[in-house]
Amino acid sequence: MSMAGRMPEPYGQGSGANLADILERVLDKGIVIAGDIRINLLDIELLTIKLRLIVASVDKAKEMGIDWWEDDPALSSRARRNELSRENTELRERLARLETLEAAVADREREEEDRA
Repeated sequence: MSMAGRMPEPYGQGSGANLADILERVLDKGIVIAGDIRINLLDIELLTIKLRLIVASVDKAKEMGIDWWEDDPALSSRARRNELSRENTELRERLARLETLEAAVADREREEEDRA
């Protein structure tokens, strides 16, 4: 066997299709990477960090029930519009309550003036 026959292919040659296949499979099936980091001092837990990473396509994530980006106003214009609409409704209701209260106070003041 010659030396050239035993050497691996140079980086980048022939790996394009393999990388594309791997990426397609990961996005199609999804992959979960999980890990925990714990810092203890004399059997006293000082810090726990739980890491969870999911890599999947948007369609696969929706299939799994993961769609948080659709409700995040920073990531979705529809969610931002919904948030603004909700806030607008709350402000209109608050304004209506204040106007009702202000009218009631004005009525009481008029009644007191009429009595005096």
